[in-house]
Amino acid sequence: MSFGAGNPADSASSSPAVSASPSSTGRGIALVGCGSALPAASISNAALSERIETSDDWIRSRTGIGARRVAGPGETITTLATAAATAALEHAGWSPEQVDLILLATSSPDDLFGTAPRVQAAIGAHRAVAFDLTAACSGFLFSLITAAQYIRSGAFERVLVIGADQLSRWIDWDDRRTCVLFGDGAGAVAMQAVPQPQDGLLAFRMRSDGSRNACLTLAQTETHRPLIGSLSAQVGGFAPIHMNGQEVYKFAVREVPAVLADLLEATGIAADQLNWLLLHQANQRILDAVANRFAVPQERVLSNLSSYGNTSAATIPLMLDEALRDGRVRPGHLIASSGFGAGLSWGGALLRWSGPQS
Repeated sequence: MSFGAGNPADSASSSPAVSASPSSTGRGIALVGCGSALPAASISNAALSERIETSDDWIRSRTGIGARRVAGPGETITTLATAAATAALEHAGWSPEQVDLILLATSSPDDLFGTAPRVQAAIGAHRAVAFDLTAACSGFLFSLITAAQYIRSGAFERVLVIGADQLSRWIDWDDRRTCVLFGDGAGAVAMQAVPQPQDGLLAFRMRSDGSRNACLTLAQTETHRPLIGSLSAQVGGFAPIHMNGQEVYKFAVREVPAVLADLLEATGIAADQLNWLLLHQANQRILDAVANRFAVPQERVLSNLSSYGNTSAATIPLMLDEALRDGRVRPGHLIASSGFGAGLSWGGALLRWSGPQS
C-alpha cells in the first residue's frame, strides 16, 4: 500500500463514507469539539537523570520521549478532566446543559467508585449521566466507540468522551524501565448525532487477550491484616506499574497494523486516502513501525511523544486537540486511529473529523 503525497484536504474528499456497522435508526456520529489539559510541571530527561541512572540519549533512542508532565498539588484527574471537558464544550459551541452522557476513560481515578460524576458536577452538566470506563491505554478509543453506540441507538444526542490519566502516582520512580515512559494529562472530544450519511465513525474493531495480561499490570497488593480470630482482611492498595517492555512492543507492532489493515479492507479504503495516522502515543518506534507498514510518510503521523510521553487514555485526544489547534487536522479529514495497551487490549477506528456544527 502506498500513501499519497497530495494535499490532505484533497484526499479527504475522495475517501468513501462507508460504515462497517450502520445504525438501524439511521443515525451517525459527528466529532464536533476537542479540548485538552496538562499539568504545569514538565520533567525533562536531563532532570530525570538527576534521580536515576539514565540519560536523554538513552531515553530518546528507545522511546522518542524527551519530557513528561507530572501533576502537582491541586492537580488531579478531576481538575484535568474538567479543564479538558470545558475546552471541548467551548470548541463545540455547547452549553453544559446540552450534554446527555459523560464517559471518562481512566485507569487512575481520584475515587475508585467513579470520578466522572465529579467532572459532571464541576462543569455543570446537570442533565448528563456520567461514569468511568477502564481499559488502560485503549480506554479512550473504547469509550469513543461505546459512546457512538449510545448515539446510534437513539439513547443520547450529545456525549463528552474524556481520556485522563495520572499514572505518576503509580510509578516506581526508581525503576528506569518504566518511570521514563509515563506522563499525566487529559483530553476530551464532543460527539453528537447526525444523519447516517454524515457518520464520522466509518468502522471500528476492538480486541482483548487476557492470556497476556501479565505483560502490563497495575495490580493489587497482597497485604492482609488480622480481623477476628483466625480471619484476616485484605488491605486495599496497588503495586507500582509493572511492564514487560519487550513483549508489549512485539504485541503492538504485530496487532496494530493487523487491526488497521482489517479496517481498511472492510471499508474498501486505501491507505493513500488517509489524511492522518493517530495512534496511542506509547513509543516512537511503534509509531514508526506502523507507519512503515502502510507507507505513511512521517509528516502524516501525529506524534507529541517528545513533549508528553505516554499519558495512557489521554494520548489520542491530547494529540488530536493539538493538531486541531495548529490547523493540521481540518473538517473532512480521514483519520486512522488505534489504541493499545494493558489487558492486553487493542482496537482501531476510521474517523472523520467534522468540526463544530452550525
